[in-house]
Amino acid sequence: MQLAAGSQIGVYVLESLLGSGAFGVVWLARRSNSGANPNTSTGEDFRVAIKVLHPQAALSRESVERFRREAWALSRLQSPHIARMYEFLNEAPFGMALVMEYIEGELLSEVLKRARFSVEDATGLGIGILSGIAEMQSIGIIHRDIKPENIVLRPNPNGWHAVIFDFNLSRVTKPNGKMSSLTSMHAAIGTVPYMAPEQLLDARRVNEASDVYSVSAILYRAASGVLPFDMRESLREKLQQEARPLDTGRDDEVGKAFERVVAKGLRRRPADRYANAQQMLDELTALVAMQP
Repeated sequence: MQLAAGSQIGVYVLESLLGSGAFGVVWLARRSNSGANPNTSTGEDFRVAIKVLHPQAALSRESVERFRREAWALSRLQSPHIARMYEFLNEAPFGMALVMEYIEGELLSEVLKRARFSVEDATGLGIGILSGIAEMQSIGIIHRDIKPENIVLRPNPNGWHAVIFDFNLSRVTKPNGKMSSLTSMHAAIGTVPYMAPEQLLDARRVNEASDVYSVSAILYRAASGVLPFDMRESLREKLQQEARPLDTGRDDEVGKAFERVVAKGLRRRPADRYANAQQMLDELTALVAMQP
């Protein structure tokens, strides 16, 4: 059945299309008066984002497993820097759907099209993103697609804070330390400008340091207005060379320290980067104390 404004999935009425991707569509919805989810707000105006798996994708075992994995990941995360999941639905005739927190704000990708961040604001951005990723990593989740298009800047009394969403490409570490396997061998998945070199070669090679690289690429762009590698250049250069040094235009201690943190996060070899998000988060948090 074709989705349209006014369609009802469970107790939710679809209002407008928020976005569409290879695996599904996301709708803004409002809870109808016909029912209520005890896990959500009881207000009549409660709004949610509903991600529905494409019918074609539902025919693929891998796509279905990815969708279920996204639900599993979101259900276990409580960070204010990660979009909350309220419930998982499997409603005929629409199929599987994730009911998620609707985040009012602006995509980071849109903000970066028109503005550069100061070192201080970029530090705050990094602290927010890394706080969410550190919680993911603490329970064995690697996102694998951290990029500006997957981050919303939500307004708050102090300005804004970053919220991560879309866990469709995430991987989950099993208790024995191995990675659950859906990706075909040697497949590269993710978004090239923000992918770590090892991820370009094989998505199975990602680890916690791979998401650190993606955050560092975002911070590089936020503070400089450009990416660490020109995408017109051969990907071979990204695999064989270090990123160009970040130039924030600052000569003070805080600016230079920020450049060093980002440079370490962008090192070509995973062993030369921060081993995980918490290590980089600690470094950026220390910079806040240095700010006048």
